[in-house]
Amino acid sequence: MDCIIRYKKRLFLYRKFLKNMTEESQFILDETAETMESTIKHLESEFQKIRAGKASPMMLQGVKVEYYGTTVPIEQTANIGTPDARQIIVMPFDKSAIGAIDKAIQAANLGFNPKNEGDFLRILVPPLTEERRKELAKRAKTAAEEAKVGIRNIRRNGNDDAKKLEKEGVSEDEVKQLQEEIQKITDKFVKKIDELYELKQKDILTV
Repeated sequence: MDCIIRYKKRLFLYRKFLKNMTEESQFILDETAETMESTIKHLESEFQKIRAGKASPMMLQGVKVEYYGTTVPIEQTANIGTPDARQIIVMPFDKSAIGAIDKAIQAANLGFNPKNEGDFLRILVPPLTEERRKELAKRAKTAAEEAKVGIRNIRRNGNDDAKKLEKEGVSEDEVKQLQEEIQKITDKFVKKIDELYELKQKDILTV
C-alpha cells in the first residue's frame, strides 16, 4: 500500500510540473520513473541476499526445492523464521519434504549446513570474518554499480523515446523539457542507490 501511495504521489508531482506537456510526454516520464523504481526494488532484493552475519529468512531467498516432481521456491514448502540473530528455523509444511529442503539448501552453496531436528531444520549462522565482510562489501558495491548501469540505460531509452516525439510533431522545447525531467529523475534514483549502498556497506562492515 505504501508503494502505491508513494508512486501516486510521485506521478502527481510530475504532472504538476509538466501540466503543459502532451500526454505522450507524460507517459514517457511516468514509464521512466516506474521502470527505475523497479530497478531500485531489485537492488534492495539483492542487498537482502547479502547476509551481514545476522540471521534473516531472506538468506534463503532463491533456494529452489524439488517438491513432488516440481521445482518451487523454498518459501512455498516451509515456514522460515529466526528465533535469534544466529539461527534460522525451517519448518516444512509437509514433514516428508524435509530431506528435499535440506538438500536444496546445501545445493544452493550458501555456506549453510542445516541440522535435521526431525520436524524442522536448524541453520546456525556463523559470525563473519573480516575477510568475508570485505568480500560481501565488494559484492554489494558491484550490485550497486550494476543498478546504476540499469538506471542509465533506462534514461537512454527515455531520451530516445523523447526524440521520437519530436519527429512526430512535438515541439523542440517540450522534448528538451522532457529530457531535462528525465535527467532529474535519473539523478534522484542514482542518489537513492548510493544511499542504499552506504547503508548496506555499514551493515556489512559493522562488527
